[in-house]
Amino acid sequence: MSGTSDIEEGKTFSPKFDADGLVTAVATDSKTGDLLMVAHMNAEALQKTIATGEAHYYSRSRKKLWRKGEESGHVQRVVEMRVDCDQDAVWIKVEQAGPGACHTGRRSCFYRAVPLGQRGAATLEFRDAEKAFDPASTYRRK
Repeated sequence: MSGTSDIEEGKTFSPKFDADGLVTAVATDSKTGDLLMVAHMNAEALQKTIATGEAHYYSRSRKKLWRKGEESGHVQRVVEMRVDCDQDAVWIKVEQAGPGACHTGRRSCFYRAVPLGQRGAATLEFRDAEKAFDPASTYRRK
């Protein structure tokens, strides 16, 4: 196999990083399947995640590597990692330590819904948006 065929059908792990050196990472709860968060990994974050079994990401805003839970204690232990067909996204099934994955204090980063079937500007609706923890007391501000 060669080229696209090897990427899509072969056994070689060859992540396709974007122009910024990042690949999209989707994290779901390994027990419930709930979507917890979407983040990005650079090559180092991906390597550290594979080597340690704990989720590491690359912060585009802070321009640095970070381990999930390094400040909050809400570590993500990776149970399984999958890559999509063209290897430009990874899916990690995690055991989420602590009450939540979102820096806003919620279990999931996906706590608002976009209503469908409406014309004009959409107004977001909160769904499963209860705070699971107090982010002000959980995260250290630098």
